[in-house]
Amino acid sequence: MLGRRAATRRFTYGFGRAEDLAGVFIVLVVAASSVLTAAIAVDRLVNPRPLTQLPAVAAAALVGFAGNEWVARYRIRSGRRIGSAALVADGMHARTDGFTSLAVLLGAGGSALGWRAADPLIGLLITVAILLVLKNTVREVFRRLMDGVDPALVDAAESALRRTPGVAGVGQLRLRWLGHRLRAEVAIAVDGGLTVRQAHQVAVEAEHALLHAVPALTGALVHADPASDPGPDQPDPHAQLAHHGHLLGYQA
Repeated sequence: MLGRRAATRRFTYGFGRAEDLAGVFIVLVVAASSVLTAAIAVDRLVNPRPLTQLPAVAAAALVGFAGNEWVARYRIRSGRRIGSAALVADGMHARTDGFTSLAVLLGAGGSALGWRAADPLIGLLITVAILLVLKNTVREVFRRLMDGVDPALVDAAESALRRTPGVAGVGQLRLRWLGHRLRAEVAIAVDGGLTVRQAHQVAVEAEHALLHAVPALTGALVHADPASDPGPDQPDPHAQLAHHGHLLGYQA
């Protein structure tokens, strides 16, 4: 809900980063779950207690595993489709719950066979499983916080730009996530003999090519630089373009 708020003069990019904050919160919840699970398992090892209602425990474990795994697949698939790192992280959390339920079933089986330490030992294994899921979740959220994108998206964007009529070269290309949507910033080289209006039209066509080539992309800032054949004493315009794109930063 916060991410859908319109941009303001203070938050000129909007509130899409709320997704990333939600992802951080989910990471903290999963980390707290691992600590709590480990503490309970160690306590049960030090102070053993008999496990009762084994049939009910086993049934609940099966239902919990099936339900959580279905929810996890749905959340992860949906999160990747709409570009929501928070929803993917929440799906990982649900998958952790599913593995936990499956491990509870093993613990109930061990207890039924008379192995009293089975339940707390399974609890420690659950802690390890949670930590493995936590590692993947942290990596996903960290990449989003650091403006990381799939390199395949960058390749697709560059290929689309090079195929655009009038584009003589592609400088530095930047992609970043803002909530569920991508933004792009790129410098392109165009014929130095074009008029301002014609160069602008090439930039518009380049933006359209990007929007069609990159899923979830909602807008692109395209800067057109003049390109010319380098003489013996002239620098390579593509090198100039890359240098200009580096200096351009986030300016229009």
